[in-house]
Amino acid sequence: MVLVTVGTQKQAFDRLFDLIRSSKELKKEELVVQKGYTKCNNSKRIKAFDFIPLDEMEDYISKADLVISHGGVGTIFSAIKKGKKVIAIPRLAKYGEHINDHQIEICEALEKEGYILYYKDGIDNFDELIKKARNTSFEKYDSNDNYIQILRREI
Repeated sequence: MVLVTVGTQKQAFDRLFDLIRSSKELKKEELVVQKGYTKCNNSKRIKAFDFIPLDEMEDYISKADLVISHGGVGTIFSAIKKGKKVIAIPRLAKYGEHINDHQIEICEALEKEGYILYYKDGIDNFDELIKKARNTSFEKYDSNDNYIQILRREI
């Protein structure tokens, strides 16, 4: 199962769903989608929710083989703490997905440390990134490694 989550921003995140819809790698996957204010309908393979309570979200993360997330720290850290493979797609201001581009900085720092992969808009091939994520051994996150200081240094 693949978990897709956009967070709680009031802006839609259509770009992420365009990537999901066009992905050949995800065509046969069961998807659980937290869609927020973005349009995404349920189907035979897509179970979509506007929002998911925290305890249920933690359960979905535990069950997921892959987490595809916006670039927010809440979901990303929940997933990497559980040893999940994560592809983050930062929300971008130029598309009206967020008020600024701070999610890029978060994703760059986490990718540099080996915890996640992140989709670079207009550069990365999304399906190739999915294949790479499935074949990558990510760094194990240790909450005692004082990661907040590392993140501050990178940002």
